[in-house]
Amino acid sequence: MALKIIDFRSDTVTKPTPEMREAMYKAEVGDDVYGDDPTMNKLEAIGAAKVGKEAAIFVPSGTMGNQVAVMAWTDRGDEIILEEQAHVFMYEVAGPAVLSGVQTRTIRGHRGVMDPLEVKASIRGQNIHFPRTSLVLLEQTHNRSGGCLVPLDNMKAIYEVAHEGGAKLHLDGARVFNAAVGLGVDVKEITQYADSVQFCLSKGLCAPVGSLVAGPADFVAKVRKYRKMLGGGMRQAGILAAAGIVALEKMVGRLAEDHANARMVGEALSTVEGLQVDLSTVQTNMVVVGTRGIGMDGPEFARLMKGYGVWFNADLPYRVRLVTHHDVPREACEEGVRRFKEALANLKK
Repeated sequence: MALKIIDFRSDTVTKPTPEMREAMYKAEVGDDVYGDDPTMNKLEAIGAAKVGKEAAIFVPSGTMGNQVAVMAWTDRGDEIILEEQAHVFMYEVAGPAVLSGVQTRTIRGHRGVMDPLEVKASIRGQNIHFPRTSLVLLEQTHNRSGGCLVPLDNMKAIYEVAHEGGAKLHLDGARVFNAAVGLGVDVKEITQYADSVQFCLSKGLCAPVGSLVAGPADFVAKVRKYRKMLGGGMRQAGILAAAGIVALEKMVGRLAEDHANARMVGEALSTVEGLQVDLSTVQTNMVVVGTRGIGMDGPEFARLMKGYGVWFNADLPYRVRLVTHHDVPREACEEGVRRFKEALANLKK
């Protein structure tokens, strides 16, 4: 019998639930480029209300959502400020430079958290030699730090600093609902400190495709035009929106299960000789594991465990990342831990 795969690579691997598939089948549709798709219009209204913004627009991916937001808030030749490990800087194919013609100025944070005083010092003053600082970006939760949370007081301070310097603040909230669960607050308590926010309907919320970008109505109107420019205008997109509605209405509450599973996996692996887990970083649905103690780099360890049917990504030379999600329930997480222990025990034989 083939070994059942336990897929910790990312929460992006989640599949739409049966309720989503049924909703997609029955979705009432129209031409969304004309604004005629009733299911899409409903999703965008629900999404805007969820995060306390005036309007929202559907985009095919979180990357597109972040990039059209940068395009809408900036002019060519501007500068934007973001944390040095931010997704927008690391994993979006130099989009700010290519699409918006802006310069990125990065700040080293601690677990993704920037010092507001450093942000303030980085905002350009009025000088003929300087670009205009038009945008500050935050990421909540912070991917590269292993799903760590940005404290609300830090967000508030940076939001205020940005506005004092004449800049807007965009939130890459790909996993902002994980952040809300992790912080124990309504998501609007987070998004109040952002002029715009992008959040994914896929990942832990299990929709097959898409994100929403939310903010003021005039901003969303600009985003709509840039979305069209980048090829993101879709016709009978209500089929996708139907799954997004289920995601927002039914899937947010269960994210706490993913967080609890990540904590269980992290605690279990922290007791395995040779593996390093800093449990203070297991704050949402990710577990970062160091491999130096077993004499393997991350990719080598990932290859070893793939032979045991446990999949995950190596994101640094001696570091791997496990992500818990809907499609890896508690019993699968427990089985994954058992296989880790078996594999490492076999190495010693």
